[in-house]
Amino acid sequence: MQRKVEELVAWLRKQVEEAHVEGLLVGVSGGIDSAVVANLIKRAFPENSLGVIMPCKSHSSDQEHAKLVTEACKLDSITVDLTETHDVMFGTIKQQLDDQGITDEKQLKLADANLRARLRMSTLYTIAANHKYLVVGTDNAAEWHTGYFTKFGDGGVDLVPLVHLTKGEVREMAKVLNVPDEIIHKKPSAGLWEGQTDENEMGTSYDMIDKYLKGEEVPEEDRKIIEDMHNRSAHKRQLPPSPPE
Repeated sequence: MQRKVEELVAWLRKQVEEAHVEGLLVGVSGGIDSAVVANLIKRAFPENSLGVIMPCKSHSSDQEHAKLVTEACKLDSITVDLTETHDVMFGTIKQQLDDQGITDEKQLKLADANLRARLRMSTLYTIAANHKYLVVGTDNAAEWHTGYFTKFGDGGVDLVPLVHLTKGEVREMAKVLNVPDEIIHKKPSAGLWEGQTDENEMGTSYDMIDKYLKGEEVPEEDRKIIEDMHNRSAHKRQLPPSPPE
C-alpha cells in the first residue's frame, strides 16, 4: 500500500505537469475518501495544494472532521459556507415549481441533494481557476461502479486517483497515511440530510460491493442491487451521447 501511495503521488505530479497548471485542490468533506485525497495532494505538492471545506446545511461534526483532516496532514484550507447560496437558489426554484403546482416532494428532495453537490463543484472550479489548480475527485471503485455520485457534482472533477481502489483499500491507505482514527471508522455519509448514510441509501454495503468487484460470491439480493445501480448509472461514466454524423 505504501508503494501504491508513491505511485499515486507520482501520477498526480505528472497530471499537473502535463496540464501546465500549478497544483491541486480537493473538497474536504470530513469523510475517509476526501481525507485520503487530501493527504495525497499534500504529498504531491506540499506548497501548492489546497483543501476546500464547503458546509451547506451540513452537520457541524462534518466541518469539524474536515478541519481535523486538513490539520492532521498540514494541508492549507479555505472554508466557503454555501448555506445561504443554497437557500436563495433552491428557494427560488421551489417557489416557481410551487406556483405552477408541479412540485414533486420526493423528487425534489433528491434534486436538492444534487444541487448541493453541484454548488460545491462550482465552488471548487472557481477556486481552482484562481489558483491554476486541477480539481481532484474522491470517488472510489465502489462509488464509481455503482454510480453513487452526483453527475456534474462530486463526479465533476479533473482527476480520479481512487477510482481503482475498493472502499477497503481506501481504508488501508488511510492507515498508511496516518488519517485520524475518528475519520477511518466514521460511517460513510454524503451528509445530505440528517441521519443519511451511504449504505442505507444504496441498500447494500461497501463490503458487499468490494467483494463483488473482486469477483467473490455475494448474496443474490446484493448482486442484483449492485448490477442495477451499475446499469442505471452508465450515463454518469460516459460523455454525453451525440447522434451519428
